[in-house]
Parts: sequence; C-alpha cells; structure tokens
Amino acid sequence: MNYHFLGIGGIGMSAIARFFNQRGDTVSGYDATETALTQQLVQEGIAVHYVDDPALIPDNIDIVIYTPAIPVETAEYQYCLQHGLKMVKRSQMLGELTRGKKCIAVAGSHGKTSTSSLIAHILSHTDMGCSAFLGGVAKNFNSNMVVNNESEYVVVEADEFDRSFLQLRPYCAVITATDADHLDIYGTPENYVEAFRQFASLVDPDGFLVVKQGLALFDDSHPSPATPQHNYTAHGIEADFYPWNVRHYGSNIFFDLRTPGGVIYDLELPCASLYNVENAVAAAAICISLGVNEHQLRYGFKTYTGVKRRFDYHINTPQLVFIDDYAHHPQEIEACLDSIRYLYPDKRIVGIFQPHLYSRTRDFADEFARVLSTLDELIMLPIYPAREKPILGVTSSMVMHKINSMSKYLCTFDQAVELLPALCPDVVVTMGAGSIDRLVPRLVEKMLEEL
Repeated sequence: MNYHFLGIGGIGMSAIARFFNQRGDTVSGYDATETALTQQLVQEGIAVHYVDDPALIPDNIDIVIYTPAIPVETAEYQYCLQHGLKMVKRSQMLGELTRGKKCIAVAGSHGKTSTSSLIAHILSHTDMGCSAFLGGVAKNFNSNMVVNNESEYVVVEADEFDRSFLQLRPYCAVITATDADHLDIYGTPENYVEAFRQFASLVDPDGFLVVKQGLALFDDSHPSPATPQHNYTAHGIEADFYPWNVRHYGSNIFFDLRTPGGVIYDLELPCASLYNVENAVAAAAICISLGVNEHQLRYGFKTYTGVKRRFDYHINTPQLVFIDDYAHHPQEIEACLDSIRYLYPDKRIVGIFQPHLYSRTRDFADEFARVLSTLDELIMLPIYPAREKPILGVTSSMVMHKINSMSKYLCTFDQAVELLPALCPDVVVTMGAGSIDRLVPRLVEKMLEEL
C-alpha cells in the first residue's frame, strides 16, 4: 500500500507513518516545517517534503492520512479532495489499527504521554508485551511507536482534540484529568467533560476503566458505565491505588504503593517529577489489573527513562539545573513548577514560556498569569499559532500585563538566549508545546559557557 501523510511531522501522525513504513508499505508526507522528528523519518526511509505542492505527491497513492491541524486551504489537501483520493483522518486510522487488539487507551487533559509510555515500557518487559502509539518520544524506545506483532495488547494515547479518542474501542482505559482545554473545539467545559463520558462508555464491558479520584464524571444524572472501575490518586487514602511515603533522593523519587492486593514498598522513579508519581500510580493500576506482578512493576519503574520534553533534564549539576517540559496548560505549568520546588527548594527558578494557540491563551489568560507569577523570573516568548489564525488583541503581552511580578521579560528567541545568563538562575525551565524545543539547544549551549 502507498500512504501519503498531510502533517507527517505531528507526533501522532509520525507514529502511524513509522508503523506503515516498518510494515513495508510505501510512505510519503508533507509538513510545513522541517524538525528533528521529520529528519528521523527521512533517515528511516520515508520521503518527506516541506513545500505545499501537489506535484510532489507521489503517484499511485492508495490512502491519504491527514490531521485536523492541516488547514483545509492547503494545496495538497485540496488536490487530494478534488481528485477523489481516499482521505482518512489520523484518528480514524488509529482506530482501525487497534481493531482486533486489546487496546489500552490513556485519555486526559494532562499526563497522557507519560502514563502511556510507562505502561508500554512495563508491558514490554513482560510476556504480555505490547505495541504502542505514543504522543511523545519515549526515551526507552527512542521512538513514539512500538511494534510487537506477537502481542494482543496495544497502548494508545487517546487524544481528545477534535474528539479523536471517540474513534477508539478500548479494552481498558485511563482517564487522568478533565481540566477544560480545546474550547475552540468543545465550546464549553461541560461539553469537554461530556466527551470523556462518551469515551468511558466505549470501554469494553469485559475490560476495566481506571479514573483519577475526584473527577466529576459520573453522578445521578450521568451514571457510570457497566465496565468495572478502579480509581487512583496521588493525594489521600480513599482510592484503590495511591502512593504513600513519597520522598526523593537527588532527582529520584521513591514511594510505597497501596493497591487492593496489598502494599508494594520502595518503588523508584529515576529523574522523575513529582507529578509523575500520579502518572506512575495510574500506570500501575492498569498493569496490575492486567496481571503484571510486583517484580515486573518494580523493574519497569526503575528502568523507565521518561519522555523527551516531559520534565526532561538537559543540565543537572550542583550549580545549574536545566529542565525542558511540554507544559502548555495552566494546570500543567503549575504541576511542573510544584515538582521543581519540591526537588529544588530555595533555588532561584527562571521560567521561559511560549504560549501555544491564540484560543488557549485567550481562554486561560488569567490562569496563565497566576501560575507564571510564581516564578522568580519569567521570559515570555510570542504565541506559537500552530493551526490558528491570529485573534485580535490576543498576544503574549496581554498575559504579561496580568502577571503580578516585575521580574518579567517579553523576548524573541535571540533575545532570550542573551538575557538568560544575566538572570543568574539556579534552575531553568522551558515550557510550551510549540517551537520552543528548537530554542533549547541554544540556551543549553549558552548556559554551559557560563558555568
């Protein structure tokens, strides 16, 4: 089969492209921007181009796979539409690829990538094994995709954007959070939560559902599905799965895990954020419910090396720590900063933040201002628009005016590189889901020169 991808550089798109390429199909794709990920796809034998030109689409394409992030006015999109090529959304294709497998779907406004990659890592070291389609590059696999044709399990990051996760039919699932997001799609927080209820209803009655305790999903007006349920939490002792005696030594976190079957003591997460404890508990709830034993769980945790751009250490010395994180929602930023303060109390923290999407910046401007005000110093970058057109009056300056601090700077990439050393940080954290990852190497090089 011959597949052409529109938006092949997207993390979810590239995982499917890699799957087909590894299977032996012919894969090509277009993306507007060359990145480290698209360069890797080329190295793996996938033809990628960066000019929106229908003439560059190979002949004899069987299926065009596209992401909703691709504007409909894109020339290649219009060409494929007008010439009657079979066009399939990424979410539909992912749903098809998981049919006939026991799909382990991880959904939620936060924590999806870390939780799903940890589940995939743990299962990969058991007889069960798994395939996986992840929303980030898992360091243990050095990929966002895992193929195990012998396993009946497939781990999937269930993305709620554009209601994509409703294409899945999970055997079991996790819902990690339902903090409002993607209001450009859903309109209201209530509609957003309702989509998660619909997702929960799709879980196989013979499987199970794991839900973070406290989520306002089910009540008398919205009864829970018949699927067996477990709940988990990082705080409190009322859930089926919860951590106890959480402590850290250096940048490694240790905790005891209370489960319905007893206590597992002294689990270790290397180079982990505090919020990853909650993700680890969710992963443990899934894996233990599938039959993973204590030894396998302990080994999986201890050998887990994380996900690129998720609390990702670039410098870790007594003089300076540099962490890069994908946080782009106010709750994620708050969790990231709480973890940094937990690991590095009394240290001077400089944050560099690139807002992602005009609509998200508009919808959560006050919340962004509140959490960013807690930094010792803030460098704010211009908004990364992704798929969106500008919205009148919505800028990074709008958020800056709301921040209750004088230690804030609105910068270009080049200005940020020059300014950062002058702020004398103990801890630097870069945050955002846009192009800020391309700035990180420059910042790291600059800071190493100063050490």
